[in-house]
Amino acid sequence: MRKYLFFISQNYSYAILRPLQQEIWRRGGEVAWFLWGNEVDANYLKEDEQVLKSVDAVKAFNPDAVFVPGNTVPRFFPGVKVAVFHGFNAGKLNRRGNNDHFNIRQCFDLYCTQGPDTTEPFKQLAKQHGYFNVVETGWPTLDPLFTDTLTEPTANKSKKTVLMCSTFSRNLTCAPHLFEQVKKLSTTGKWQWLVQFHPKMPKHIVEQYKSLESEHLQFVETDNVLPLLKQADVMLCDTSSVIQMFLVQNKPAVTFNNIDPKPYMVNFTEPNLLEEQLSYALQSPRDLTQQIGEYIKQLHPYRDGQSSGRVLDAVEKVLLGELTVEKTKPLNFIRNFKLRKKLKYWKFN
Repeated sequence: MRKYLFFISQNYSYAILRPLQQEIWRRGGEVAWFLWGNEVDANYLKEDEQVLKSVDAVKAFNPDAVFVPGNTVPRFFPGVKVAVFHGFNAGKLNRRGNNDHFNIRQCFDLYCTQGPDTTEPFKQLAKQHGYFNVVETGWPTLDPLFTDTLTEPTANKSKKTVLMCSTFSRNLTCAPHLFEQVKKLSTTGKWQWLVQFHPKMPKHIVEQYKSLESEHLQFVETDNVLPLLKQADVMLCDTSSVIQMFLVQNKPAVTFNNIDPKPYMVNFTEPNLLEEQLSYALQSPRDLTQQIGEYIKQLHPYRDGQSSGRVLDAVEKVLLGELTVEKTKPLNFIRNFKLRKKLKYWKFN
């Protein structure tokens, strides 16, 4: 029986990894969770989910593979280290001006990519570095979007539903800029509104939008955005990978001041154009629909709800030696020293 560890540091990671957990259980495997840092809440764990509370417990569990939706994982954890990503490539740049999605941190043995537009760059990086494999699997997180198992929230479906999401970054967020417009539109009852923000969104902005709650607008705090994505007819956002999660359903996304607007988005820069742009997107114009369709082919062409299975199959090939590498993964003493310090673990056995 295979054993797998989920290494997480954010609450949204629960929803990212649970489809994978279901497939592991279906195959007769065992799953344990390790919660790292003070930004992840153990209260989101379910009764049937196993949690390991120390590095010693992880060592005793001895996982065959460790799945990580974040950027780093301790080298001293047993098992193949697998990157499954916490979102799509949204084009965000780090402080050095590089695309953070393709930052190689010397932590992973296997990258399970979501579609051709990320697979090819990672394969080039694999050739360059030589110590990790890349397999295109699709993103396990989205499996429920393409099955009948996802429960939708209750809402008024006699009219179109707008889902507003926003990142927390002060330079990228649309929330403070669009508040007055959302306030005005929500009172008309023209559309049903669902509002969901990144967990790091400043509290004063969260409270602003909570004050708008009515029969026409619901502020949602959740660790799982998928049911909201499935219910909404159009998304309003800024620069966030949740846009791509919405687009894979062949639904339109309206963006405010996106840092790299594309033809498959409806981008605008003046708040007073919000109603006009949402109305346009909801008409599903042919050109926009075609652009979204072409983009999905590159972003995430898998609509069978079986990406979790493909991830596990890829991991199994690594474990069986069917996927090999040319070089040994760098020791990266500095990063692993920092991780040991944070975890207060100094055993070297």
